[in-house]
Amino acid sequence: METTSGTGAEPPSGPADRSGQPPKKPSKKSSNELMEWIKALVIAGILVFVIRWLLISPFIVDGESMEPNFQNRERIIVNKVLYDIRKPKPGEVIVFHVPDEQRDFIKRVIAVGGDTVKVQGDTVYVNGKPIDEPYLKQAIDQAHAAGHNYNNGDFPNDQFPDGKVPDGELFVMGDNRPNSKDSRMIGYVPLDRVVGRAELIFWPFDDIKYIGRGK
Repeated sequence: METTSGTGAEPPSGPADRSGQPPKKPSKKSSNELMEWIKALVIAGILVFVIRWLLISPFIVDGESMEPNFQNRERIIVNKVLYDIRKPKPGEVIVFHVPDEQRDFIKRVIAVGGDTVKVQGDTVYVNGKPIDEPYLKQAIDQAHAAGHNYNNGDFPNDQFPDGKVPDGELFVMGDNRPNSKDSRMIGYVPLDRVVGRAELIFWPFDDIKYIGRGK
């Protein structure tokens, strides 16, 4: 009887797909692209954090004290670094902490440290001269046409009889003069309580507007 040698089929050397070809290993290029995406997302997250907490911050207008120029529930962007470079200027709209209220207010800067303020009727005097407030012209004209003043709270008053703004502090008022809790009621605002300057209304979309310069 004859014998055979080496005629059996050899086992496959490794796994194979149905086509009989060994599976492809992940390319080094794909791995590098994945790592680049991860790095980009991490950097983007850091930038969002820095911008959100250190440079700008969103703020929701709460209440009617800044009407007619700012409406209740509007969203604004607050510039948090500008006043690290310079001090607030009259006419600018700022957000600041009010510890007694345990919340932030939004008001307009009327006078700064060293200025003397007098509010009498619808006229605001700074250092003895009436200031121009174009952002309130329409509201004041409408009130006068109806036979009354727009403003109903003068300054100085019994609660705050000194009209000279101390150094390092601000005198602020809301644009809604008959319905605003501001320096006429809470006194002067220390600079170290200022969060930043209102720069942009970004919501609702129909009301998007740059407001940084105030007037």
